[in-house]
Amino acid sequence: MGSLNNIVTTLFGENTQTVDIIILLTILTLLPSILLMLTGFTRILIVLSFARSAMGMQQTPPNQVLIGLALFLTFFIMSPVFSTVYEDAYVPYTNQEITQEEFFENAMAPTREFMLAQVFETDLYFFIGLSGEQFEDLESVPNRVLIPAFLTSEIKHALMIGFFIYIPFVVVDMIVASTLMSMGMMMLPPAMISLPFKILMFVMVDGWQMVIGSLMETFR
Repeated sequence: MGSLNNIVTTLFGENTQTVDIIILLTILTLLPSILLMLTGFTRILIVLSFARSAMGMQQTPPNQVLIGLALFLTFFIMSPVFSTVYEDAYVPYTNQEITQEEFFENAMAPTREFMLAQVFETDLYFFIGLSGEQFEDLESVPNRVLIPAFLTSEIKHALMIGFFIYIPFVVVDMIVASTLMSMGMMMLPPAMISLPFKILMFVMVDGWQMVIGSLMETFR
């Protein structure tokens, strides 16, 4: 972002208001990518999709509902990070106490702390090896190495949680299939019979609360 600032400043001179508008528009354009790359949104959305698929419902809840729920859960998880960014980066910058370079550094500091707390060391060392560089400690790892390691770790977290979500539903499917076979009703699709039982089981155990609660615990 520092190079972007230099380019814009060269084009528009010292008109800081114009520079701020250009940078703000750039951030707004990249906001969906930032949400996916630097927060827990990816893990949350994948886990919620696993829960829906495990019940055998492909379109219920709709994608818009899952994305909306994942978005608000992301804000819930990331609220300490967002508060720190607001207090340490946004407020001093709007008060003209820090430069734009310091603004981006202060904004990335709590975000990097969150990513380093969630990333698997095996993924991080893998991308460090791919970079072909040596770093004194994990804090000195650049964002171009940390971000892809964080993304792969988020996907791995989601797949591990999805495995445990699927197990009870697979057991229900097996019981229903075995029962239908023992009754000689092999032509009746087991998925059609097991679906209401899986929905009933999910509601009785308050499944969404269990999934969301377990998911929130993985970020601690």
